[in-house]
Amino acid sequence: MSKTVYSVVVPVYNEELVIEESYKRIKSVMDLTNESYEIIFVNDGSKDRTRSKAEQICNRDKNVKLINFSRNFGHQAAITAGMKLSSGDAVIVIDADLQDPPEVMIEMIKKWKEGYDVVYGKRVKREGESFFKKFTAKAFYRLLKFMTNIDIPVDAGDFRLIDRKVCNVLSSLPERNRYIRGLVSWAGFKQTAVEFIRQERFAGESKYPLKKMIKLAIDGITSFSYKPLTFASLVGGIATLVGIISTIVIFLKNIISDEEILSLGFILEVNIAMFGLILGWIGIMGEYIGRIMDESRGRPLYIIESILNYKEIPEEYGKNI
Repeated sequence: MSKTVYSVVVPVYNEELVIEESYKRIKSVMDLTNESYEIIFVNDGSKDRTRSKAEQICNRDKNVKLINFSRNFGHQAAITAGMKLSSGDAVIVIDADLQDPPEVMIEMIKKWKEGYDVVYGKRVKREGESFFKKFTAKAFYRLLKFMTNIDIPVDAGDFRLIDRKVCNVLSSLPERNRYIRGLVSWAGFKQTAVEFIRQERFAGESKYPLKKMIKLAIDGITSFSYKPLTFASLVGGIATLVGIISTIVIFLKNIISDEEILSLGFILEVNIAMFGLILGWIGIMGEYIGRIMDESRGRPLYIIESILNYKEIPEEYGKNI
């Protein structure tokens, strides 16, 4: 049996309108390599006809494999499952919405053959997206770069190629709240970028609304940085110092002028602001504590309900299938 050279991992969630076209585009690109490949669709608990359409594709093409989750576990969990059940020497992660053009995978493969272990797609332009989406995405990448101590490339999502040894490292990590692009940077190895223009979505709606984007941002920051906690301590120290100085100044002015320097309204406003600040920092600490709880529970990152076109079932998933 020939060795699989490329594994293309495609997480899907409610993508009935695009999965067929996504398969055709990916297949046409991979056929150009003249090397063996597999396409792995990871169905993240879709509620539409994504699963049935993926099964139809699998029945037509045995190079296509399907992993079905028991429910929706999230985009990062789907990528992780696809990587763990991949067999290629190189693993390419790409979303099904075709905003990341499959044709760019050829350029990634060229860079991999030049000796790079990680080749990530860097977006130089984003088409078909609102100003708010573009602005928040740009701001997030730069905030994350500032907040973390590792070099996470800006304007780069999960669209990338990773060598098998990098894939094995990522698969061995036990983290639950995963931020894949950050973990890839943390792992190191020889990395480079391939620039491309992010396309307008082929069909349907984005599966990453603002709520999920915020969740992903929090996962990224809390997974790779303690700076929010450091800032909390710094701001708390400054506030304490300012409070002590203000108290001394007000006390001295009251003694000298025998006048009421502060009004009741001003005092209430200051107290409200301070309470808000304190609650905000407690919320930040809560995010870190919540993630500690997730890790300590030891629950699986995802549960696989079924698989298709796999000749062998990995032992670690036998009980979940």
